Amino acid sequence: MEVENRKIDALMPLIIALVLVAGILIGIKFRNVTASVGNNRGLLLFSTPNKVDQALELIKNSYVDSVSANTLEEDAIKGMLKNLDPHSQYFPVSDFAAINDPLEGNFSGIGVSFNMLNDTIVIVNTIAEGPSEKVGVMAGDRIVRVNDSLVAGVKMPRNDIVKMLKGKTGTSVKVGIHRKGNSGLLDFNIIRGKIPLFSIDAAYMLTPEIGYIKVNKFSKTTLQEFVNAAGKLKTEGMTKTIVDLRDNLGGIIDGAIGMCEMFLPAGRMIVYTDGIERGRTDYYSDSKNTEYNEMELVLLIDESSASASEIVAGAIQDNDRGTIVGRRSFGKGLVQEQYSLSDGSAMRITVARYYTPTGRCIQKPYDHNGNGEYFNELYERYSHGEMIQADSIRFNDSLRYVTPGGKVVYGGGGIMPDIFMPIDTTGHSKYYGQVMRRGLIDRFAFDYADKNRKDLSNMSDYKSLATYLHQKNILGDFTAYAAKQGVAKNDKDLKISGALIENIVMAYIGRNILDDKGFYPILNQMDKMVQKGVEVLAE
Repeated sequence: MEVENRKIDALMPLIIALVLVAGILIGIKFRNVTASVGNNRGLLLFSTPNKVDQALELIKNSYVDSVSANTLEEDAIKGMLKNLDPHSQYFPVSDFAAINDPLEGNFSGIGVSFNMLNDTIVIVNTIAEGPSEKVGVMAGDRIVRVNDSLVAGVKMPRNDIVKMLKGKTGTSVKVGIHRKGNSGLLDFNIIRGKIPLFSIDAAYMLTPEIGYIKVNKFSKTTLQEFVNAAGKLKTEGMTKTIVDLRDNLGGIIDGAIGMCEMFLPAGRMIVYTDGIERGRTDYYSDSKNTEYNEMELVLLIDESSASASEIVAGAIQDNDRGTIVGRRSFGKGLVQEQYSLSDGSAMRITVARYYTPTGRCIQKPYDHNGNGEYFNELYERYSHGEMIQADSIRFNDSLRYVTPGGKVVYGGGGIMPDIFMPIDTTGHSKYYGQVMRRGLIDRFAFDYADKNRKDLSNMSDYKSLATYLHQKNILGDFTAYAAKQGVAKNDKDLKISGALIENIVMAYIGRNILDDKGFYPILNQMDKMVQKGVEVLAE
């Protein structure tokens, strides 16, 4: 199982603490603890020759103050993992569901998406046929109480609210709802159920021939979602496709392999993994779904495309099967497996590296003694100009490979696209930067959607929604709102940024009404990387 999570708590290894203590000689008695330790209470016998366990037993039994055995054990585990690689991690019981649910493709909850408006929880959307919709909760409702706790106007952290609404399937939660037009609270008793976490954000036709599919992660449900989305677009006329893997940090390797099999003929290598204990394992396409084997294909990637996304991009590129458009991917070529521990916590341990069909390992370098530089490497790409100019990227010639079609590719740190696309700064201005940094676009869009929900809810798709919004003075309304928030209107900057700001505002309004199905189709209208994909497929 291949998974991602980039943060490991920085902990001081136990051995460092022991060395520091050893330097304070006055009042210290040294003892040989190879087999046993004498103390005032008798003899402490070690149950294991493992010195990590011995150290834990010593601290638990002999330390002057009371300590938590569980905390000691967790700190020891984190300290050991810190010195391995950046992707071997420990997850305590309290965090396990949050990191595991996205890979499972579902979680247990009440089935709503919400936003915070002036310290009030406002329902943005309810999941179709989900627990909340079934009992009558509606978009625009305000959650005032959860069980006996007041949650409106108390500045409660979003994560705390999520924890209150989520719970085991079959359990109930009582919510008090304020709905416009009603004087009192409406009480709903909601039975929690399995709520899908979709991998496909959007799937629609860009042109009469070209379909677009946005994939946000690789979970257990990704392949089936992708098959369903592609099948639907094929019935609408899709003969060419753009698969958007930007900001896709990866996930389960099986989903990536299954996606590759849709586009690669039988017998083509997809990836191989190699580890000290497991040896080498090759993965080839069995191509059971042959209807997409010859469909023209463009993949979009960027610096946040990692792991399983890079498996797909590497397989397509090394087999000369499609065109990769974008910027160099993250460079994560390590395979993790998850192991459950006795208390419900888990460890994810790197067990192998994966290699593209030509033999490339695309894992970027890392230091075994810390992960700061590893994760800061993306900032270095910005400072070195890589995001703007492809010429600023230097490859090690010893990591040069050639695809069967004669294309030169490189290992050692991510997938370099066939067509480089710099970060698009068209339309950026001082005014644009101010409203973006302060989050005014998102806040205005939410407020606009909330106030005009009755009219907007009649829009069944992004096209009708965009047509409706184009008839309104969206940009004028936004600049007036921004001025009230302290960002004065700047006509000079709006000549540069006006169209871009209006597009983003409309996309966010679309998200508040139609979720991501209303967001990406509008936003992509000014996305130059998507436009380049269309251009490539049209040639």
